[in-house]
Amino acid sequence: MSFQFFRLTLVTLAVAATAGGLGACASSTAGNVYSRDEARQAQVVKFGTIEAIQPVKIEGRAGYLGAATGAVLGGLAGSTVGGGTGQKAAAVAGAVAGGVAGQAGERLLTKADGLEITVRLENGNVMAIVQEQSEQQFQVGQRVRVVEHNGTYRVSP
Repeated sequence: MSFQFFRLTLVTLAVAATAGGLGACASSTAGNVYSRDEARQAQVVKFGTIEAIQPVKIEGRAGYLGAATGAVLGGLAGSTVGGGTGQKAAAVAGAVAGGVAGQAGERLLTKADGLEITVRLENGNVMAIVQEQSEQQFQVGQRVRVVEHNGTYRVSP
């Protein structure tokens, strides 16, 4: 087994592991998912009735994790090409291309289908809250809770 084959196999495995890891890092914005920081914290609850439900798309985020991981893996992959100065140029080009691809990949892995839920609160105020779709089912006319914690709102049955 040649060193080039070993390095290419290692890069391929790293790319596969990173793709899976980026998907696992995606935090949910569903109404029934709480962050660790929200656990055991007091939250304000208001009651209301759903007036409208609109399906929406929630953009994915393009953070540093995808770009950095893509750049490292692209640089490794590029370094397997050629030799000498050409190999260095391929490593740099691979890092740049990998960074762009990694950022785009993170954006794709973190996008989600969502709902814009318009709720008329008991006090007469109307709020529209966007959250990721989940197994929770909502209907117009349904009585719901609007839960607020540090400026983050969610709708729950």
